[in-house]
Amino acid sequence: MSLPAPIPVEEAQQRLCALVSPLPTEGIVAADAVGRCLAEDIEARRTQPSADLSAMDGYAIAAGDHSGPWRIVGESAAGHPFSGTLATGEAVRISTGAIMPHGSDAVLLQENATREGDTLSLNDEGNPTPRHIRRAGFDFEAGETLLRKGARISPAQLALALSGGHGVLPVHRLPSIAVLDSGDELGADPEKCEAHQIPASNGPAIAALARPFVSECLRIGPVKDTMDAMLGGLESAARADVIVTSGGASVGDHDLVKPALERWGATIDFWRVAMKPGKPLMVARRANQVILGLPGNPVSSFVTAYLFLLPLLRRMAGALDMLPHPVAMACLTPLPAGGKRTEFLRGRIVNGKVELIEEQDSSALRALAAADVLIRRDIGAPPTKANDSVEIYRIRNGGIA
Repeated sequence: MSLPAPIPVEEAQQRLCALVSPLPTEGIVAADAVGRCLAEDIEARRTQPSADLSAMDGYAIAAGDHSGPWRIVGESAAGHPFSGTLATGEAVRISTGAIMPHGSDAVLLQENATREGDTLSLNDEGNPTPRHIRRAGFDFEAGETLLRKGARISPAQLALALSGGHGVLPVHRLPSIAVLDSGDELGADPEKCEAHQIPASNGPAIAALARPFVSECLRIGPVKDTMDAMLGGLESAARADVIVTSGGASVGDHDLVKPALERWGATIDFWRVAMKPGKPLMVARRANQVILGLPGNPVSSFVTAYLFLLPLLRRMAGALDMLPHPVAMACLTPLPAGGKRTEFLRGRIVNGKVELIEEQDSSALRALAAADVLIRRDIGAPPTKANDSVEIYRIRNGGIA
């Protein structure tokens, strides 16, 4: 059988993400929107702060009268503003976040003041100053764009949207996925595996990696290495937006994903990527469904899910920034020249630098669990010396945090 030439990683990522568009929009309560992507720009419906506020505890001082002494005529507390207007020689007690009274133009810090009854004077430690006033609109003004379409809502973005007057946010629907494990060697119960079996770990790991980006995840399998079983598994996943298979995507006698997909009515978009680990990656389409066939070796499965499944899900969820971005970090371990495929080596961070984990076999889960990063080695990359800079992807917590 003639095999297609592996395609570059970047081309494969672009072709995969081009198969889909962001899913439809829905409005949800802002507090429930963390992790979702905005379907439109968000503009401020109010000004923040809406009035001049004190940034410190102390005294609001009448305008143009900064030498004292002053007569204290009331208090402005957060949520309870002073209702009058200050005249020359007057001041009010003020707390952090409280509205500056009409007729005031400076704050005297409480540690710089001496108070005797209702008489306030300086103690030679500092003078009244407008520096401690937060001016109306210094954060944002009504009508300003606060968040752009495609932004993923984090707790900080949630706080900004709420402060801007938004109780409901327009976001894209999250995709649903089905994850299908295949292989006669897989045991569903890790506590009851026979000698010829291994626990089915890929499906749960893929589902866990995808969880922040999906509405639901259906687990199917382990599915036996027969055509009927594979077709039945695919049919069980017929309602999912994305089907992810693990195992059976290579060219062995028992690798049935490709022929099963073709018999099921799917069209193969591309198969085999110039990367290590993970060359047997397969992408197919059936109507509006995307099928992602991942390799069966657990490290290969994890790496390809990180580099392909997560960008696909981000794209469907409406994110503008879909792909993981490498960052530069000094590498303690000298590395040989790059080969004919882009390599993603497991590494750990030690005192702000990365070191190569010795075991790089694509079945070595202990090494994967110890890894903080993937070290990217491009095709034909020159060898590096100790402490040279390399490109890394952070994979601890799936690269989410």
